[in-house]
Amino acid sequence: MKERSVADAGTTLFQPDSLLPAQFFTALKQRSQACGERRLMAAILEDAVDCFQKYLWAKDNRSRNLRLEAESWFLSDDDSWPFSFLNVCHALDLEPDFIRRGLMQWKEGQLARRAMVASGAGTSPLLPSQHELRATLVSAPRAEGGV
Repeated sequence: MKERSVADAGTTLFQPDSLLPAQFFTALKQRSQACGERRLMAAILEDAVDCFQKYLWAKDNRSRNLRLEAESWFLSDDDSWPFSFLNVCHALDLEPDFIRRGLMQWKEGQLARRAMVASGAGTSPLLPSQHELRATLVSAPRAEGGV
């Protein structure tokens, strides 16, 4: 019996932490209470993720532009300005490439899901929802030597 409880403890020890987006951004903001710039950076990142996901299928120009701006911000390697995606991630101890991959995988999944619905094939429970993606993003590995 003791062997089983040790084995069970080992499996839970190496499981990734899962958080809801609201929990992640709340925790991120609490960690950065000492620095107003970090709080601002957390809010910018939260807004960009929200615009990218909320306006994926937007038909009006304003909403579509918000999504496109957020997407180009995520994909930019420009670190010459303080609130660039790379600088925001480094200041918040987040791994930018991991977040980019997660966002692009989410987008591809949404495009595939829409194509399946349009073709009449239905939806696949294997494709992540918006909330599942955010839960994945919040368990992103920390950047080495954060600012």
